[in-house]
Amino acid sequence: MKMITAIIKPFKLDDVRDALGEIGVQGMTVTEVRGFGRQKGHTELYRGAEYVVDFLPKLKLEVAIADEQVEAVIEAIAESAASGRIGDGKIFVTDLERVLRIRTGEEGDQAL
Repeated sequence: MKMITAIIKPFKLDDVRDALGEIGVQGMTVTEVRGFGRQKGHTELYRGAEYVVDFLPKLKLEVAIADEQVEAVIEAIAESAASGRIGDGKIFVTDLERVLRIRTGEEGDQAL
């Protein structure tokens, strides 16, 4: 089992959710986060005062999946989250040692 973590632009969430739904992914966790990479933030003007926005709003998606779905999920996220501009995000893949569904006690792939 794998945990796919993706950092994407907020306006791409619906596209990513639809793409994952089409390949059979049934659930995900979405968290509002802030961060920067190569973008390094930007400057804005507010009431005549200029200030630097260091951390930009992003969304963090977490999807637990079976090993055989990894490539399809990565491809779906990468294609649907891409805008072709800097700051499109990143995808991380990590191993999951154990998954347990609290309600039923199911473990492993059955718990996903």
